[in-house]
Amino acid sequence: MQNINNSKQIKSLATIRSTTDQLQNCTTQLKLYLCCKTWSNKKYFKHLQYTVLAITTMFIMNAVTAQTIVKGTVTDKKKAPVENASIKIKNTAEATISDSTGIFSFITHAKGNQVITVSSIGFEKAEKQITVNGSTIIVNISLGVEEKNLKPVIVSAGSFEASDKAKGASLTPMDAMTVAGNGGDISNSLRSLPGAQQIGDKEGLFVRGGTNEETKQFIDGTLMPVPNYASVPGIIQPARINPFLFKGVLFNTGGYSALYGEALSSALILESVDLPDESSASLHLFPMAQGAGFQKLAKNKKSSWGVNGNYGNYSLYNNIVKQHYDFTHAPEYISGDANLRIKTNNGGMLKFYTNYGYNHTGVRSQDIDSAALNSLFNNKGSNLYANLSYRQPLQNKWKLDAAIAYNFSDQKITNRLIDSIDKAVDAGYYPFNTKNNNINTRQNFAQARIVFTKAFRRNQALRFGAENFYTNHVYHYNNALSQFNDNLTAAFAEGDVYIAKNIAAKIGMRAEHSTLLNKTNLAPRLSLAYRLHNGGQFNMAYGIFFQKPGVIYFLQNNNLNYTRATHYVLNYQRKFNNRLIRIEAYYKQYKNLLTTFPDTATNGNGYAKGIELFFRDKRTFKNFDYWISYTYLDTKRKFLNYPRALQPNFATPHTASVAIKRFFPDINFNANLSYSLATGRPYYNIQHSENKTIVADEGKTNMYSQMNLSFAYLFTMFKNWKHKDFSGIGFGINNVFGTKQTYNYNYSYNGAFKTPVTMPATRSFYLGLFMTFGIDRRDDFINDNL
Repeated sequence: MQNINNSKQIKSLATIRSTTDQLQNCTTQLKLYLCCKTWSNKKYFKHLQYTVLAITTMFIMNAVTAQTIVKGTVTDKKKAPVENASIKIKNTAEATISDSTGIFSFITHAKGNQVITVSSIGFEKAEKQITVNGSTIIVNISLGVEEKNLKPVIVSAGSFEASDKAKGASLTPMDAMTVAGNGGDISNSLRSLPGAQQIGDKEGLFVRGGTNEETKQFIDGTLMPVPNYASVPGIIQPARINPFLFKGVLFNTGGYSALYGEALSSALILESVDLPDESSASLHLFPMAQGAGFQKLAKNKKSSWGVNGNYGNYSLYNNIVKQHYDFTHAPEYISGDANLRIKTNNGGMLKFYTNYGYNHTGVRSQDIDSAALNSLFNNKGSNLYANLSYRQPLQNKWKLDAAIAYNFSDQKITNRLIDSIDKAVDAGYYPFNTKNNNINTRQNFAQARIVFTKAFRRNQALRFGAENFYTNHVYHYNNALSQFNDNLTAAFAEGDVYIAKNIAAKIGMRAEHSTLLNKTNLAPRLSLAYRLHNGGQFNMAYGIFFQKPGVIYFLQNNNLNYTRATHYVLNYQRKFNNRLIRIEAYYKQYKNLLTTFPDTATNGNGYAKGIELFFRDKRTFKNFDYWISYTYLDTKRKFLNYPRALQPNFATPHTASVAIKRFFPDINFNANLSYSLATGRPYYNIQHSENKTIVADEGKTNMYSQMNLSFAYLFTMFKNWKHKDFSGIGFGINNVFGTKQTYNYNYSYNGAFKTPVTMPATRSFYLGLFMTFGIDRRDDFINDNL
């Protein structure tokens, strides 16, 4: 109690000093004013003194009465104190935490009816209404234990949970998205976590020696086959989905559940929000993107619907910030999404989500095989994704999860060889006769999925189900037409078993059959966890994972096999005092990787092994949140046109990242910093002659080093409106120091010339306004444009 009283006295003294300083400033300004005037009327001067005295008195009274002390205790249902509970006045930045005895105290400048929210790791969130009227307010709150946090052991080998369910030092979607420089892309934001590579010229996640095609995204159990806009050579493309529609993010870097397949290296599993807290509207205005959205919650709070729209065009931005690329059509994106959520009887939930995206980019560059000619690349297309999911508790602790999804993608790519006046050049000899082409890819994808879950005592469970993926792929190359159909059917079963009080296991099996490959596979999965007395935990995992080769390769060979990877994972993890430490080692063995020379086949192989470190700390420094990650990777592959097992050109041995976040509540200012460092990536000039392949040139790029900063000032523009707004101004800069990044090299057909693949611009910036009504979602729009 003595510490609490001391803190009150310190706060009171700080308030008095602040008031005194302001009065001294006012007095000084008045003296200067009086010295500059000739006062002939002393009576008038005396009246002025009385007036100043009255104003000063009113100022002191206002400073005193504008503050209210809120104090109390936080306990659990057994009246035991809850330490480090977060206490906050809703929709404000005024907050504090409870001490070791559960006691808290802070000063608020709010007025009228307010809501206090209290949360703590392992407890259900609590809210209480108060009326702020200038007198001291005592609030005593009792927290109930959150049932979802009662599991004594959580199997987590290879899985990095970034979910609202995993509180404390784990990552939430907001945590991931506030990493400076991520561009509103979940995949980019997760590159600050261990296991992921820093790739600046290609979208998606490159995990533990795997390509971005080997990492798949799932929404409410269904596969999203095209999560990013269509690729443009050397320019990373943004994500299609709005990340803030999702409450859970599970980043699986290896050993993931038998309920998911078709991902050789990694699975990014997203869980959408059920119902919003309340209705809201949003608006954001940035030079390169503008958008608005609306979420409507029904009065009975059993259903909601929402729409969002966004238009992005980089023409203005590219005129302001010099680009290294010559854009014939600046990147242009149109996106929209809609959602409908209905709460059914007995705790069930029906959710619909759809997303549409349009893209168009054109780039002109000097042809690498001729100094007198240019190459023109143009990409235009659209994508539609829809997902309907349903979950329903059944009798006797059974639960049903079902979902269907559909995706349509249509992309048109044009490559042209042009002269200095942009006139098409049609050369009849190699390699120029391969540089004029039209490629049109059209894909229809559909998925149906059903899962039954039976719950048992001590959080044990059995899950089993089946799913079918249908793919229709149409490929136009100039005047040639090819079409492929595939039905991939899968059945799976998985059980959560508690072997002993401190030992748990997850045992699963998945079977798949593809009509295109006409082959069946069996994929066992096993994970074990052992919890120590200090809260630390050892986890291990083993699993076999399969993935079909890209459909385009069936043009050359229709007798391909599944690519295969076997994962072995061991980690240690501990959460303590709002900190998290995690150490993980792994080994992956590849079989049947795709090779393209001398013939297209699935006879490649390889391995990947390494160790990863992650530490997050939200407690040591006040109002600071930071994490540090490090990845060591040793990998080689014989795949594509590699003549032998080589380190892939997207992999590097050492990668490290630091993310720091600091909020200044007194001035409503938010600052984020991220810094990434990686050793150079290999590059190769692979030449073919008859049936022989050689590496004619090779080397390493320079070290990757990039610092990103983002800032936001938060405020309210229309304080007297019925529906209060929560607004802000955001500013950010990527690659602050202007480091020259080289990601790879392109070679001429004879290997005589090479050109570096670099960033479109040395630095990138953003500056704009964002606003929401109904819910304080300012952070969402800050982070969506970082």
